[in-house]
Amino acid sequence: MSLKELITEDMKAAMRAKDAQKLGTIRLLTAAIKQKEVDERVDITDTLVLAIIEKMLKQRKDSITQFEAGGRQDLADIEKAEVAVLSAYMPAGLSDTEVAAAVAAAVTDSGAVGPQDMGKVMAILKPALAGRADMTAVSGLVKAALSK
Repeated sequence: MSLKELITEDMKAAMRAKDAQKLGTIRLLTAAIKQKEVDERVDITDTLVLAIIEKMLKQRKDSITQFEAGGRQDLADIEKAEVAVLSAYMPAGLSDTEVAAAVAAAVTDSGAVGPQDMGKVMAILKPALAGRADMTAVSGLVKAALSK
């Protein structure tokens, strides 16, 4: 079963259970998926769905930070609930040591010698680590590895 089909089944289950919060979040996700399909005229793959979920998670986390800074804990709690629903569709994350090993392997495989080769290394890592590691942190690790 593809990720898109799983999301559709979860939406039906949330409707049956009358879980309004989960249903609303899943509907936002399906709308984003349909928007991507229509805009780019592509058949959506699990990789694209993961990219959409990752983007939505990042938006929610940024919102939580802003709401908490503004003293709006009620809105932050809503965003946290959405993060919990969206996180359920993400694959298991990699540990720091696994990410560091992947970065080291990518640097070796690409033949990168300095910061100017960061694009080559990230091009190898992005598909391999998408949805399984924070790409901002990975970028920092790559930058550190290439500046040695």
